[in-house]
Amino acid sequence: MATKVLKCCIKRKKGYLYYVDKRGNVSMAKMARGKKKGGSPKMVVKAGIKRKKGYLYFVDKKGDVSMAKMARGGRKKKKKKR
Repeated sequence: MATKVLKCCIKRKKGYLYYVDKRGNVSMAKMARGKKKGGSPKMVVKAGIKRKKGYLYFVDKKGDVSMAKMARGGRKKKKKKR
């Protein structure tokens, strides 16, 4: 389950990818489609979020920044018979 970190209420534009960049700000970049290249990122909101290790930060459906614990480990693989 995700937890809200910051309420931004970003209005999304179609054809753009919204994400939290390395500096903790919300950025947007034009998505690549077919032969067309993607665009360079532009900062939307200067958030300055301090990231915690083991968490995924993203922009949710309502346009707010949320975080969720990353799934690590998974199942162990079965050993092959000789």
